[in-house]
Amino acid sequence: MQFRVSPKTLSECSTEEWQARVDLAAAHRLAVMHGFNEGIFNHLTFVVPGRSDRYYQIPFGMHWSEVTASSFMEVGIDDGLVKSGTGDVERSCYCIHAPIHKALPQAKAVFHTHMPYASALTRLEDPCIKEIGQTEVGMINEIAYDDEYTGPALDPAEGARLARVIGDKTVLFMANHGISTVGETIAEAYDRLYYIERAAQVQIYAMWTGQPLKKLPAPVVEKTKRDIGGNSLYQPGPAQRHFDALKRSLDRKEPDYAS
Repeated sequence: MQFRVSPKTLSECSTEEWQARVDLAAAHRLAVMHGFNEGIFNHLTFVVPGRSDRYYQIPFGMHWSEVTASSFMEVGIDDGLVKSGTGDVERSCYCIHAPIHKALPQAKAVFHTHMPYASALTRLEDPCIKEIGQTEVGMINEIAYDDEYTGPALDPAEGARLARVIGDKTVLFMANHGISTVGETIAEAYDRLYYIERAAQVQIYAMWTGQPLKKLPAPVVEKTKRDIGGNSLYQPGPAQRHFDALKRSLDRKEPDYAS
């Protein structure tokens, strides 16, 4: 099956649309580099700039290591039909992502993965990120927890339910399942994906020792939330700088993602 969009389509993109395609392709390639992907499943989507009725999605069956800027289909948020491009729309992607895009103003980007460390925590009776370090505390107010796994998401009602669980948060722990992050930009959503997996990894490593977790004192937690969570590592400016740095590393290894 031919996944790539006709080159004629590229000339029809606005500068903003093409940049979004490049960034979303980079996010897919980086996710492979960081071990966030799972076969041909999971999805990273972004609302087409200037539109509220469609989003970018790769054709079902494409591996994330193959994704380029010209790979994306444009899929209707209301009907799940391909509006531009070629390929099949994976049903669970539409049923999770489209309702979240539609319901949440902060969800221009919706990234859903089965990353190993964070997904491992979702399998626990207590999946919560603990206040045991700076990164964890910096993110903790952004996390929503869903404690109800209902099976594969094959109905948009499930995506609407998840949107209600996320509310005004930007990271979702999906019970017995995986992780979703949302952002106004691709950089924000990827930054959150990166740091929540690192926080989960460190917590699991600490748990493996069998020793009690050393939680930070409440005053330190509150100070850290103010100093870091409010206006530093996990906010748009630094998120964009982080993503740009990651893209520079990708440029040296896999520059074809931007084609």
